[in-house]
Amino acid sequence: MNASDENFIEVDYCQRAKHGQLISGDVFLTEKVKEEGRIVSVLTDGLGSGVKASVLATMTATMALKFATSAMDIRKSAEIIMDTLPICSVRKISYSTFTVVDMARGGRTRIIEHGNPSFLLIRPEGAAHIEKTEVRPERWRDRVISFTNFDVKREDRIVFFSDGISQAGMGEYRTPFGWGLPGVETYIREQIERHPHISARDLSRVLVARAEEVDGLTAKDDITCGVVYVRSPRQLLIMTGAPFNRVHDQDLARMAEKTPGRKVICGGTTANIISRQLNRSIDIDLRQPRDSRVPPSARMQGFDLVTEGILTLGEVLRILEDDSAPEELKPNAAVRLTRMLLDSDVVKFAVGTRINEAHQDPNIPVDLDLRRNIVKRIARILEDKHMMRVIVQYI
Repeated sequence: MNASDENFIEVDYCQRAKHGQLISGDVFLTEKVKEEGRIVSVLTDGLGSGVKASVLATMTATMALKFATSAMDIRKSAEIIMDTLPICSVRKISYSTFTVVDMARGGRTRIIEHGNPSFLLIRPEGAAHIEKTEVRPERWRDRVISFTNFDVKREDRIVFFSDGISQAGMGEYRTPFGWGLPGVETYIREQIERHPHISARDLSRVLVARAEEVDGLTAKDDITCGVVYVRSPRQLLIMTGAPFNRVHDQDLARMAEKTPGRKVICGGTTANIISRQLNRSIDIDLRQPRDSRVPPSARMQGFDLVTEGILTLGEVLRILEDDSAPEELKPNAAVRLTRMLLDSDVVKFAVGTRINEAHQDPNIPVDLDLRRNIVKRIARILEDKHMMRVIVQYI
């Protein structure tokens, strides 16, 4: 679990559709190539807006992601993408723009761009000059693809976005030519100065929100921002369920004390075991609002959160599966736990395997007794969608 000497690559994004459209014409995809330790992210912007733009962007993003994760030459890949997309009968152009960020475990990074605003490399010490090489595909000499290679360092952020951000506010009195790259970069640095460890998730959201403000609170184009953040991993330990054998209760308490990072207890029995082993009291938090779906949380010295078990974990799973933003939900124990999960990089579940007689009541839905299955489903979402490192240990 101790990964303090390793870098963690956090990838997240935020998106808003153009005002009046139900679907965004931008697409953001991410894939982890586990065998090679690479994370590849693609942002595409389809021509126009709405469903047609979304189809173009989806085709481009899918192909770009496939080619980027393979060994195919970038020039050949770009030509295949451009040959595949249909030509607009009005503008006589056939492409959607794209940005590909391909980062290896050791920090070697390749970025490929076509048509999107230039990516921004934000470093704590200030501006970084990155050389770009331009390529013109043989069959599409009027189009330029740029690519660059460099090594990232801890606390580097790569911010890339569609022109809905850089052109926000275009035609307005204060921003006749749009927000512009210099304005976007200045705003990003202001946010990092105020919140030095702001996550990729939160930075992408504040940047999109600011672009909407510059646009007069009405998005005049699809707005998408992706952020790749290289940092020391944020670790979270979640203990849920009693150990199979009672002689291991002491081992559970020792794990709770020695594991670095934030710690959460999910389950009354688990909390009582740790309370007894560490001689610490459990205090119900009476200040929180009541919620019929999730029991209230509690406090214990040395732990960031103490909750009920199965019901709370089940609600966390629902929030993650619905792709709900926890900051927009009514606060309760499950929402707090979801936010802690999404703000973490390495998550370890210590899952007890002792049968809990309280969950053998036939009046309780069957799925509530499947603690291990709920944890597995949560772990899968965190790994596949949020690119986290998840460890599940059964005790």
